[in-house]
Amino acid sequence: MKRILFTQIQGNSTGYIALLGWLGAFVAAALGAVYFMEHNGHYVTGMNNQIVWGMPHVFAVFLIVAASGALNIASISSVFGRVMYKPLGRLSTLLSLALLAGGLMVLVLDLGRPDRLDVAMMKYNFKSIFAWNIYLYTGFFAVVGVYMWMMMERRMNRYTKIAGTVAFIWRLALTTGTGSIFGFLVARQAYDAAIMAPMFIIMSFSFGLAIFILVLMAVSNGTGRPLGDVLIAKMKNLLGVFVAAVLYFAVVQHLTNLYATEHHGVEAFILSDGGIYTGLFWFGQILIGGLLPLALLYHPTTGKDRMMIALAAAMVVIGGMAQVYVIIIGGQAYPLSIFPGYEVSSSFYDGIVGSYSPSLPEVVLGLGGVATTLLIVAIAIKALPFLPATLADADIDPHYVEPEPEPEPEEADSDDEGEEAAEAA
Repeated sequence: MKRILFTQIQGNSTGYIALLGWLGAFVAAALGAVYFMEHNGHYVTGMNNQIVWGMPHVFAVFLIVAASGALNIASISSVFGRVMYKPLGRLSTLLSLALLAGGLMVLVLDLGRPDRLDVAMMKYNFKSIFAWNIYLYTGFFAVVGVYMWMMMERRMNRYTKIAGTVAFIWRLALTTGTGSIFGFLVARQAYDAAIMAPMFIIMSFSFGLAIFILVLMAVSNGTGRPLGDVLIAKMKNLLGVFVAAVLYFAVVQHLTNLYATEHHGVEAFILSDGGIYTGLFWFGQILIGGLLPLALLYHPTTGKDRMMIALAAAMVVIGGMAQVYVIIIGGQAYPLSIFPGYEVSSSFYDGIVGSYSPSLPEVVLGLGGVATTLLIVAIAIKALPFLPATLADADIDPHYVEPEPEPEPEEADSDDEGEEAAEAA
């Protein structure tokens, strides 16, 4: 493989400036939505005493989970020694940190009292998984930041594998902690499952790689940088494996719950009787986020079309949002089983399915987290050399073979042509 030159983008085009303007407008709108919700109280949102984690938490958890998966490409190159992915390591770490920053921004601003964040950061209850996650999230910034520095500083390149290994282990711990938030909640019938931790890990692989593919394609097209077919083919095949694994874990989760009688109620709610949650599960998570992307990625024709690959990656993102929505909102909507085996009736909505409709400020805050992520990436690639000058097959594929030139057709001699014509006569 040839030595790759990393460069910055010029960032003086009209399209780039317009992109920054649009992203900045979304961030400003998100801050306005936060002010509106904090000034008027959370009753202006769709959240209530039953649904205490709303749409902002869906965006936040999705972005945090995807942050771990976006580090896949860097881990593949540094930890597992795949040379072809090495030029993408810097962008992978950048996108990972940007996704985590966007997700945590939404999470902090949806606390209800973000001004009391110092209490959560200084007083810890180590029986709570939330206290553990504070260390996991802040540690992720530090570990990946050092990993990025060692890739970008030539003197430190020899330590890249060590830093990459630490980052790989830390990201697994981070996603395990995020999944354990739900796995440890024994009061909710839809949660309380050990499979939540490994399922969130494979979800992170799928969501993060899908976002990375979309960002890489957008940056390459926007800056006119060559992007080889071999690299795209490898990433789309890897994405297909992750999508299939997410489907597998979803099947195992629901089959396990169906085996236990105590979970029959919540399974019927999610799979058949849950209204919007049932629709999001079958059409959003399974169809749009699973089966259709697999068909597009592995079909002999669409699997070679970059537009179809990008469409498949976008569908994985949409399906991932639907999956997180069903887990978070659907899990809260199903009534608590306070006294198993008994029917409970009171004026406190016991036994009643919770109702929730996302409000506009909640959606705007979530989109602001996405805009923050993209804004960080857009500014960083202008400020520092995160992008390789070329990703053409000939420059990054160690097994690339130059195609042999086609032989030129020989011109017949004029004397020979005359003799052949005479013989034919």
